[in-house]
Amino acid sequence: MTLSPPSRDMSSLVADVGGTNTRIALARGTAVIPGSIRRYRNVDHSDLTSVLDHYLVAAGRDSCGMACVAVAGPVQDGVAEFTNIGWRIDIPGIARATGSGTVALLNDLQAEGHALGHIAPSYLREIMPQSGAGSSAVQLVVGVGTGFNAAMVHHFASGRHVSPAEAGHVSMPVGNDADLRLAQFIQARQGFAVVEDVLSGRGIENIHAWLGHMENAPSKMCANEIVQALATPDPRSEATLRVFVRLLGVSVGNLALTTLPYGGIYLVGGVSRAIAPYLKDLGFVEAFRDKGRFSGFMESFGVSVIEDEYAALTGCAGHLADCF
Repeated sequence: MTLSPPSRDMSSLVADVGGTNTRIALARGTAVIPGSIRRYRNVDHSDLTSVLDHYLVAAGRDSCGMACVAVAGPVQDGVAEFTNIGWRIDIPGIARATGSGTVALLNDLQAEGHALGHIAPSYLREIMPQSGAGSSAVQLVVGVGTGFNAAMVHHFASGRHVSPAEAGHVSMPVGNDADLRLAQFIQARQGFAVVEDVLSGRGIENIHAWLGHMENAPSKMCANEIVQALATPDPRSEATLRVFVRLLGVSVGNLALTTLPYGGIYLVGGVSRAIAPYLKDLGFVEAFRDKGRFSGFMESFGVSVIEDEYAALTGCAGHLADCF
């Protein structure tokens, strides 16, 4: 992760590379510098180096002391591959593009995990109250957006560690006949039904299409339209999001039992932010706690939505500050 000790220039460049857009900012310590955030469309650039070059020119800089890049995908041995846009991102390439002697490359959920404790309280929407827990308690970040993923946040005397994962690619939960029919509908389309096929932007669209198929009245709406239609009201959109929120509660509850995050669960990502006002009314809490004889135990875990869309940038800054 580190190519050399930090230089005297202690400013840092932080970037969040998604499947569609890249966000870049400057930071000092754990704080992103106000007004420094810029967004770039990936399709307009041949690789991340091009994006970084454009940003540094616009910022009037030729280098930064440190750099941390978060990517929406797995990082292995300091390398991330974006097959959909043909980008290969690695630590030496980031170092050359930014002139940084200290470089880190993280999965985006890892970055969100490093943001915990650095997010303003005004950006936290409580869904379930958090009981008291020690400072070393495990926390869990769950990302729901273009995809689905989760990451455990551990606190050690030596510092914070955020474990990477690809939780969106496990089998989708099936708890009743309706879930089985939904899974079979998805399998008929693509051969296998994973969590991400129902808990993501396209997951909302898949559930909506399945309900249309079941009612023999097909229609096609994008995820944003379905969420917005809740204000209409639109019966199928509401039914879609009731299924979505129930499956989200079940899945996050399963993750809670697997990881025991007594320090809290934090939902992040564009879909999480969009549905945050509706989670309680659409049954998230009931689905989360519906674990038979462990239902009472599920009250041990608090759940909040992080409504700061730039939290991953803050996490990148926090990671650099914690490490160096």
